[in-house]
Amino acid sequence: MNSNEEYVKQLEETIAKFLEPLENIPFPIAIKAISGYRVIPFNNEDDVDKALLGRLIKAMKIATKTANEEGIFTARPNEVGNHIEPFVKDALLKVGVKEVDIPQTVKGTRQAAGYPDLFIRDVDDRVTYLECKTYNRKSIGSSFRAFYFSPPSRENSKITTDARHLVATFEIEIAERNNKRAYVPVRWKLYSLDTMLVQVKHEFNASNKQMYRPEALLAEGTF
Repeated sequence: MNSNEEYVKQLEETIAKFLEPLENIPFPIAIKAISGYRVIPFNNEDDVDKALLGRLIKAMKIATKTANEEGIFTARPNEVGNHIEPFVKDALLKVGVKEVDIPQTVKGTRQAAGYPDLFIRDVDDRVTYLECKTYNRKSIGSSFRAFYFSPPSRENSKITTDARHLVATFEIEIAERNNKRAYVPVRWKLYSLDTMLVQVKHEFNASNKQMYRPEALLAEGTF
């Protein structure tokens, strides 16, 4: 084996090892690595955290009731989670939190896409990040991917401070509202993410420019 073949062999082995999934990474470590900020554990014994939880519970009840009565209309079931965010935002403002909005990036622009969904500033000026998710009863115990986020560049990160990280999940059923097929929440749950474990799976990707190269074209046609 010549030196070039040996190099290629070592490169292949290195890439193969790199592509092996990393499992059971504590969520706080992942967040600190990509943003530089700390995930603050939710403390059920702390009076201030208990007060925050009380407001969140009231907001979840209001959001679920309102979204159930009005219904969510979308052609794609996987978009229901996006449509429930405004109900949650309005409910949080009704229960008295100081500020609720789409998080700002480090650059100062508001960005809807990516984790987390909502930035909450409570009455004591503490920050909580809230992710909104939906599910159906059959899938709640499955191993299908339900939560994911891609590491952004530091300037595009939506996490700009130490904060509590929570997720609100809503069980969705199909019903009829205004003589139309609608998605309606029938149950809600609130989780803290500070003890969650996550996985990292790598991928190969290419841009259109890299894939659609003139020198690689084999044939084409029109109709």
